[in-house]
Amino acid sequence: MSQTATQFNMHEAKTQLSRIIERVELGDEIVIMRAGRPVAKVVPLTSTVRRPGRGSLTGFSAAEDWDSAETNAGIARDFLPS
Repeated sequence: MSQTATQFNMHEAKTQLSRIIERVELGDEIVIMRAGRPVAKVVPLTSTVRRPGRGSLTGFSAAEDWDSAETNAGIARDFLPS
């Protein structure tokens, strides 16, 4: 947390939300006050996505002949009209 979080009263927070979010994106922490009492803190999120692998093909392996003329001809036959 920064030394002193900037404070906004509820009305200021509603009218200046975009500015508050910009400051938070830069690392500031903002405290929202109601009747002089702190009621909320707006802090930056740390977004880390943990994925076991890349995309939906994780663990996929193709046969040695996946692009051979014979394999391609077989696939083409599947799409020819009967």
